[in-house]
Amino acid sequence: MPRKKQKKAVALRYDKNREQVPKVTAKGTGSVAENIIALAEEHGIPVKNDPDLVEVLSTLNIDEEIPPSLYVAVAELLAFVYSLNSKRKK
Repeated sequence: MPRKKQKKAVALRYDKNREQVPKVTAKGTGSVAENIIALAEEHGIPVKNDPDLVEVLSTLNIDEEIPPSLYVAVAELLAFVYSLNSKRKK
């Protein structure tokens, strides 16, 4: 019987006024991932379901900066977030 894949989540922080590069602020699997997602939603933080990106980001440590090899993928994620925020303000 195939084993059910556990949910994973990674939270990023990026403040262009304080940081040059986004950092991992939380990560987890199973119930920890569910809590990360629930807290984000509770606080109005956009959540994007991208299993491939989560898989790669989950290899990073907490408070670790995103490596240059992931800049394009994370830039696309930030564009998604900025787009949602822009729509929300209108």
